[in-house]
Amino acid sequence: MKDLVSRCPIEEVMQVLSGRWPTLLIYYLQDGTKRFGDLRRDNPTISHKMLTVELRKLVDAGIVQRTEFEGYPLRVEYDLTPEGRKLVPLIDALADWWDATDGVRRPAGAAVDRVST
Repeated sequence: MKDLVSRCPIEEVMQVLSGRWPTLLIYYLQDGTKRFGDLRRDNPTISHKMLTVELRKLVDAGIVQRTEFEGYPLRVEYDLTPEGRKLVPLIDALADWWDATDGVRRPAGAAVDRVST
């Protein structure tokens, strides 16, 4: 893992979950075991290399389990570990939050209205 600026656990979590793909992969794996090709179909804009890198990162973090089956061609399946399953409610909460804001995006640097008390 990269050098940490602080000892904050959030920083460590964000190193694993940051970027476009990790949370999407967890989201698609919540329904059960998938093969590499299934995950490519779920995420058609991810490159083969990026999917490999992101899955390896999630496996190394103990979030995803990779299972190889003997035979030709080699069959590999991915599934969430029990620790990875603990992330699903958090990802669902993020989706609920986004829906509650109606997906409103503010331009970078735009002021946020604050209610004073």
